[in-house]
Amino acid sequence: MNEQWKRTYRYSRDLLIDLKKEGYFLLAISHSPKTVLDKFCPRLGFDKTYGMIYEIGPEDCFTGNVTDQHLIMNKAAIVRRAVEKGNLTLEGSIGVGDTESDIPLLELVEKPVCFNPNMKLYKTAQRLRWHVVVERKDVIYEL
Repeated sequence: MNEQWKRTYRYSRDLLIDLKKEGYFLLAISHSPKTVLDKFCPRLGFDKTYGMIYEIGPEDCFTGNVTDQHLIMNKAAIVRRAVEKGNLTLEGSIGVGDTESDIPLLELVEKPVCFNPNMKLYKTAQRLRWHVVVERKDVIYEL
């Protein structure tokens, strides 16, 4: 983690820096392991993280089971709850997603961004005229 944490996409890294400077509350919701997100995300400026919680069994080994998986699957509900509990607002909100599981979240925010989207999200973005950004090697394409 200490060696690799800076290996992020330039577009998203620069977006996070800009949003943090503007005073945004940065919330990460991912299907990645929460143990990894909790170490990785604060270094990038995130204020709060939600991720998959993997069950640890005997001998400190992962069992392959996810605890309360249904909670992390509804990203829009997580955002609504964070807004309510943190006395935040969705006014001026920006959401970034990469797969169709992010569609409910992107429908919720004012400025949806589809970053390196899979085909299902890309087709939805085209239909709804959402902003699409693709980063490949050292070039950022805005579609």
